[in-house]
Amino acid sequence: MSGRIIKAGVAQLSFSADREANRRMNIEAVRTLASRGARLVVLSELHDSLYFCQTENVDNFDLALSVDEFAAPYREVAAETGCVLVTSMFERRAAGLYHNTAVVIDSDGSIAGTYRKMHIPDDPAYYEKFYFTPGDLGFKPVKTSLGKIGVLVCWDQWYPEAARIMALSSAELLVYPTAIGWESTDTPDEKERQRQAWITVQRGHAVANGLPVITANRVGHEPDPSGQTNGIQFWGSSFAAGPQGELLWQAADDKTELKVVDIDMTRSEQVRRWWPFLRDRRIDAYGPILKRFND
Repeated sequence: MSGRIIKAGVAQLSFSADREANRRMNIEAVRTLASRGARLVVLSELHDSLYFCQTENVDNFDLALSVDEFAAPYREVAAETGCVLVTSMFERRAAGLYHNTAVVIDSDGSIAGTYRKMHIPDDPAYYEKFYFTPGDLGFKPVKTSLGKIGVLVCWDQWYPEAARIMALSSAELLVYPTAIGWESTDTPDEKERQRQAWITVQRGHAVANGLPVITANRVGHEPDPSGQTNGIQFWGSSFAAGPQGELLWQAADDKTELKVVDIDMTRSEQVRRWWPFLRDRRIDAYGPILKRFND
């Protein structure tokens, strides 16, 4: 089969409290990746600000924007560069109603679609349930000029059901904007177990669904404004994997990186012929998965 190659740009960046500076940095990253040949660019989760969910503070709701407000500068750079962009925002849907939302912008600057994060964590330093209402748009790929992109966000990446439904809905590529890192008191061994588990589960989604996976994580240390913890050291390690889970590229865990990776979009077809997992699914026997727990 002849290959259809997408040149995918991944932006692994470190952010500050200056939202305008962050936007300028993101836009410059898009331009840089486009100049290197990228036609798809993936940014990390909540990339216009620091990761504010380390504390529960009602003033942080002031960071939220409407989709149109947020998207305006990214629509401009998408049209300028001819790139499809996967962006991530704190969406103000209505007073008191907020989402963690990915906005996909097509190469002509139009908004191709949105995805609202479905799985919302609530852990020390990741108090997202305070801020985000769970998504209500379902697991639906976004149709773009490059194909159908299954966008999921951070905590979604631990759930095989989310990746599977995207695959069953004709996604050609799984993309995960992410913000995840270490708590400083964990031992080095525990930190590495966590990072490897995060990589492994997503590579597993690639294997189980015969799809490429791209993950863009932030990197660097962000302090806890409350001082109750030592903050989060985001572990970077952004990566791209092929449809057999093969690592095509992986970033360092301690520095910013901009990388363009060739993704062969026709390889999935052949892999699914070798490993016909979708053919052999026992859809008649999966009812129990719809229960919280099978006592």
